[in-house]
Amino acid sequence: MNATSTPFSLRYAWARGLFERGDHLAAAAAFAELLAEVESAESAEAVAADGEQPVLHSTTDLRTYLARAYFHSAQFGRAEEVVRGLIEESPTDGYAHLLLGRTLQRAGRHAEAARPLALAEILGDYERPKAYGGPDE
Repeated sequence: MNATSTPFSLRYAWARGLFERGDHLAAAAAFAELLAEVESAESAEAVAADGEQPVLHSTTDLRTYLARAYFHSAQFGRAEEVVRGLIEESPTDGYAHLLLGRTLQRAGRHAEAARPLALAEILGDYERPKAYGGPDE
C-alpha cells in the first residue's frame, strides 16, 4: 500500500484488518510504519496537507495494536518495549499490565510476569491463574 497516496485512516483500517485476520507479522509492520509516520513532524504536516485532518489524538490505540501484533507474532522484546512505554504514560492501564505480564510469560520470564499480572488483577482487567498466586477454584 502506497503511504503517500493512501489516506492514513485507510492504512490504519487495513492494518487492523491484517491483525483481525491473524496476519500479525504483516500487521506489526503496518502499525510500526503508521506509528513512525505519526511521530514524525514532517509526516504530520503531510497528512494535513493531503486535506485529511491531522492526527490529534494520542497514539495509545495504535501502540496497543502494535504491541499486540508483536506479541502474537512472537516478537516479545519489541512487544515489551512498546507496552512499557504505554505503562509509563498510563500506569493505571490494567490491560497494558496484562499485556506486559503475558508477554513476559510467553518469553519464559515467569518470575518477572508476576508483578504486572498482579497489577492487572488489582486494576480490574485480569484474574491471575493459580500458578501466579491467583485464587483457588
